[in-house]
Amino acid sequence: MKSETSSPALRPPPAAFNMAAHILAAGARSPDKLAMQIVGPGDAQSWSYARLIAAVRGAGSIFLQAGLVSGDRVLLRLGNGPEFPVAFLGAIAAGLVPVPSSAQLTAPEITKLARDLDPAAVIASDGVALPDHRAKVIDAQALNHAPDAPPCDYAMGDANRLAYMIFTSGTGGQARAVMHAHRAIWARQMMYQGWYGLGETDRLMHAGAFNWTYTLGTGLMDPWTVGATALIPAEGVAPRSLPQLMKRFDATIFAAAPGIYRQILKLHDHLDLPHLRHGLSAGEAMPDALRAAWNAASGTQIYEALGMSECSTFISGSPARPAPPGTTGYAQNGRHIAVLDSDGQPVARGVPGMLAIHQSDPGLYLGYWNAPEESAARRMGDWFLTGDTVSMAQDGAITYLGRGYDMLNAGGFRVSPLEIEAVMAECPGAGEVAAVEIAVKQDVSVIALAYTGSATPDQLIAHAQTSLARYKQPRLYRHFESLPRNRNAKLLRKEIRASWSKERPHDPA
Repeated sequence: MKSETSSPALRPPPAAFNMAAHILAAGARSPDKLAMQIVGPGDAQSWSYARLIAAVRGAGSIFLQAGLVSGDRVLLRLGNGPEFPVAFLGAIAAGLVPVPSSAQLTAPEITKLARDLDPAAVIASDGVALPDHRAKVIDAQALNHAPDAPPCDYAMGDANRLAYMIFTSGTGGQARAVMHAHRAIWARQMMYQGWYGLGETDRLMHAGAFNWTYTLGTGLMDPWTVGATALIPAEGVAPRSLPQLMKRFDATIFAAAPGIYRQILKLHDHLDLPHLRHGLSAGEAMPDALRAAWNAASGTQIYEALGMSECSTFISGSPARPAPPGTTGYAQNGRHIAVLDSDGQPVARGVPGMLAIHQSDPGLYLGYWNAPEESAARRMGDWFLTGDTVSMAQDGAITYLGRGYDMLNAGGFRVSPLEIEAVMAECPGAGEVAAVEIAVKQDVSVIALAYTGSATPDQLIAHAQTSLARYKQPRLYRHFESLPRNRNAKLLRKEIRASWSKERPHDPA
């Protein structure tokens, strides 16, 4: 039996389709129901579906009145407040193309991305770095008036047209804007029972940044599509406070990266969460010990998913079909995946190979913005190559074996070592540099920098702090006389990791 599996495909979306209209349709039928609550130690800020819909359509009008036209790209420089989903969905409703970005990015980093994206406008909150770009800047405070603005008409059209973009690190080290069609939201219904066990009565809390595909979809778009309630931790809420908020606001599902679960368990031996049915995890592999510790502390299970910005999650365990021990789970109903060899042929069950997604998947991206060659390189025949190595069991369960290329994982964010190296090499006295992922204790790893120059660790730290987002900054530094390379002068990251000194390196964290 070959490692290929498929299930009946979804029926296609309507001929006239708008992603924002689809997300808000259930809420329009229950306008007085809570769409979201921004929760913190004080009083919660509550939004009904009526208010959310009015704000989204009002934001669309504000953007159009500012002179933006259908198809314009809009760069979002926003934090985790309600202005984020209002701006994101408002742009889509009006036929614009929003592009979220991490609020942690520095001015040089966002300038580089804006130069490639060339947005028509930037929507920005106070205190968030802006790009050096000619784009019109719209103050996020203007969205405070969105619920009272005239509602825009939904821009209907072909579900295959571009709806939004989201940044991810490319294999060449340069961040790429992943282009998604309006149909991407239609495809997400495969996750509702294939991963979440999500229904309209749920109150789902997600601990993550909105610019991340995982948070944007699981924390906002999917609950709203089914008419559920999204619970959003307020800016500045620490992981230690999340259990209290889950209990206080009756969270039924909790979603986070493994690192958040780990931080919670460091501070809480027992979790009193009477309404919580289960947790969700994605972004990096969930260690078995961490999963067991959460179950012991909370009495609930964690269901894990494997995904990527190009297709969101597509393999998962779920309440209806838990993943067998040691595996990530199964292809969700409606998915067509395969495990391929180097020639693009499905391998036998149990044999490691490259995980691939069939081009017919409605959630698959349209390509990378301004990178046709890189987009083409991810295709082999009818398949999109994920870059992940897996094996498929006889029953179809997928075991994740590792990344196909040497990306780093920083708190669930995939970061290219080449991007970090390009920035750190600019530090005077850095010499040659190499970014690697180093395990500091069981199930915990950090980004580390090997360097050959005369710079001190403090000088390197200062450079990183002014040039890289916090999650990209190396936490460990070690001087090497020379970096190991093969005969073709290719950097041997594996040898750097293996030879990293057992003596505690300089650790600024």
